[in-house]
This record gives sequence, structure tokens and C-alpha cells, in this order.
Amino acid sequence: MMNGTNSVGSSSSFVNSSVTTDTKNSSDMKLETVNRATSSKENTRDSSEDLLDLKGKVESRLLSMWNNVKFGWTVKLKTSFSKESPVWLLGRCYHRKLSPSGSLESSTEIGTEATAHDTVEQIYGEGIEGFKSDFISKIWMTYRREFPPMAGSTYTSDCGWGCMLRSGQMLLAQALVCHFLGRSWRWLPEQNIQNAREFQEDCLHRMIIKWFGDKSSVNSPLSIHQMVNLGEALGKKAGDWYGPASVAHCLKAVMAAASKENYEFDNLEVYVAQESTIYIQDVNSLCRLSNIGWKSLILLVPVKLGTDKLNPVYGPCLTSLLTLDFCLGIIGGRPKHSLYFVGYQDDRLIHLDPHYCQEVVDVWQPNFSLQSFHCRSPRKMPISKMDPSCCIGFYLPTQHDFETFVNVIKQFLVPQGMSSSNEYPIFTIQHGSRKTVMDPPQMRYSIYESELNWTTATVHDSDTDLESEEFVLV
Repeated sequence: MMNGTNSVGSSSSFVNSSVTTDTKNSSDMKLETVNRATSSKENTRDSSEDLLDLKGKVESRLLSMWNNVKFGWTVKLKTSFSKESPVWLLGRCYHRKLSPSGSLESSTEIGTEATAHDTVEQIYGEGIEGFKSDFISKIWMTYRREFPPMAGSTYTSDCGWGCMLRSGQMLLAQALVCHFLGRSWRWLPEQNIQNAREFQEDCLHRMIIKWFGDKSSVNSPLSIHQMVNLGEALGKKAGDWYGPASVAHCLKAVMAAASKENYEFDNLEVYVAQESTIYIQDVNSLCRLSNIGWKSLILLVPVKLGTDKLNPVYGPCLTSLLTLDFCLGIIGGRPKHSLYFVGYQDDRLIHLDPHYCQEVVDVWQPNFSLQSFHCRSPRKMPISKMDPSCCIGFYLPTQHDFETFVNVIKQFLVPQGMSSSNEYPIFTIQHGSRKTVMDPPQMRYSIYESELNWTTATVHDSDTDLESEEFVLV
């Protein structure tokens, strides 16, 4: 009996074990099937995301290639600077000859007043090699691709729409170079760091570029991401066109925000002139410190010098401003084609062009490459092609510099031949505060209605005036 019972028990145990094993195998098969299905869905989703990501990168590359072909960056555009005429670059004068062939007055026209007391050697001593070094030292901001998406959008590139923002970044970068490194600083790309001073200058140079890094970060408070974010207060969003005046206000906003997180900006202020008027009392209130100190001033003056086209009487005024040492340059360009003007020769403006789409650089890596932030091929454009809406920048580090600016600038603002010294100036300077003179106008009028050429879709860009210097440096 016992053996029979054991036999039955063993049989029952075997059956239960078999059933349990089959059930387990069945469950495992079902689970494996579910896992395979889930894995298949995830793989399909990952593949779809990879395809979308690849599609976006391909589209970005194609747009970049087309943009670079369109604006002449894939070919070497040859032209040359005149050997007889001086070249002006933000207050510095250069010449292919070490001394001028004619009188200074006949060479520089209206701009001579800024250098009337300098010797010929001081003005022309560096020659054209000095111009090359000075031009290459300017920080160059261009379109970038494959940066982190901007908040609230899918944009990973500003190619095709961010040129005015990039021009504004260049003007602001020049102000920061003047503030931290000085106007005479030069970037020497092939030179190894030899001493403590050069090491410090390299650190400051990289720090300035990091502030403009292409992503949302407290370490890059002047990024295009931050500018677009703050541009929402002006009714702008990612992908929208900006005009010179709206960029000026955006630069003021981005610097104000940056100063809250970065002590380096504690002694730096931005003032934007309204209705092409600078109010002295407002500047004093902005820059004067309680301990009888003074904050360095970035002065931005949006102007409109004509209706549809630049009024030619203002051409000499604009070029004369570029001969002043405290001038930061002019952001403007042609309709739908922003440029950063930094100098001139004869009747052609020398500029930095942001319409070159480059891959984003991780500026938070040690010893990141600086090459793509400096342009090696100067370009020129006839001043007659310039859009009448533009913004002129000045850097005035001390109160004395501002007072000097107020005293000397008026003679550069009135077109030659005008009967009165106050007749049709580029901009004006008033004592007192704006609040006591007039009621604040609507922001829309002061910014947008003067920038229709920049925001109207029917305006098409023309690339027939592109020129570059024959020395596209190695």
C-alpha cells in the first residue's frame, strides 16, 4: 500500500511538475513575445527618432551648403583695396604705403578732425599688415547649426533668420573686447603663449566667446538662445526677423539679465537712444555710482537715414563716425541681409558678414578652437547699397569720455552743406531727461514701423555686391 501510495504520489508529483513546467514555459514564451513586441516598438520608435534626427541634420546641412553658396563663402571672391587710399577700421587708419601719397586732408575728408593732431607715423605706421591683424582680431559671429534646440521651438540652427542677432552679438563682443582687453589688443593665431600677460589675454579672449556660446546656460548669458528668449518681450520668437533697433533693445535686455548672474558686468551699462536722441541726464543716472564712480557705457543709437534707400548726404557722416576711436561700428546692411560695418575705404564699407553657416563649437571644452570665431576675408559693400535703418554703437569707459563724446560728436552728425548746425543731424543730444521732454511713445512705433524693410516678406535679398579682399588668409 505504501508503495502504491508513493507511486501515486510520485505520479501526481510528476504531473504537477510537468504542468507547472509547461505553465512556466508558456508564461515565459508569452513574456518573451511581449518583450519582443515592446522591444520592436521601442526599436521602431528609436529608428523613427533617428530618422527624424538624421533628416533634420541633412536638411540643416543642405540649408547651410545652399546658404554658403548663395553668399559666396564656397568660392574665393577677389578684389583689392586701393593702394592710394587709406583704410579706416574703428578709429584706426591703415595704408598700403607706410606714408600717405597726398595730404591727410585730401585722403580722409571729413574724418581728419579725429586725427588732426597725430603725426603721420602714428596714423599710418602699421601699414596694411596692421589692418589685417586688426581685422582678424574682431570676433566673428555667424550662423551655427546643430546647437541645442531653443526653448519652445525645434530650431537647432539660426541659418536663414538670425543674421541681425549675430551682427548685434559682434558689436557687443567688440564692446567687451574694448572693455576687458583694450582697443589695441590683437589676436595672433599662430603665436604660442609666452608669458603671463599673453596667458591672461587668452583667458579673457576665450571668456568673451564663451559668453556667446550657442546654448541656454548661465555660463553663456549672451547666447542667441538667451537673446531669442528675451526677444519675446519685443513680440519676437525663434525664426523671426529682427531689425537694428529691436536688436539694440535686445542687447540691452540681455546685458541687464547677464549682470544679475555675472559680476564681470557690474561696471558696464547699455543705453539705447529713443527716437534717435541721447538724453544726458538719463545717461548720467544710468552710469553714475553712489561712491562717485562711473560705469562704462555701451551707447546704442538706432537711426533711420532715408525712406526706402539711404539718403546719400549721410554717407560721409557715417564714414566719419567710423574714424572715431570710441566707435564700435554699425549694425545694418541691406534689406534682409544684415552686416556689421567696421570700417571703410573710399565709398565702400568694410564689414563682417554673419551669413556663413558653421557647425556649433563646444566652447566649454578646454582649449576649444578659436579659428571659426575670427574672419580671415574682409568684404566690402558700396555705401549706396546700405539700408537706411541701422544702429550705431559707441563705447565710453569713463565719465570724461562721455563728456568728450558729447562735446565733439555734433560736428560729425550734420551732412556737409547744410545751412544750420542743427539741420537734419543723424541723431541729437539733449540735456535733461526724456521723461521731462515727452511722453514715452509706443514700443511698436519706435521699433517696428522704422524697420519694415527688415520684416516685410516681399523684400528679396541681393548678393551682387559681395566683395572680399584678395588675401583670404591661410
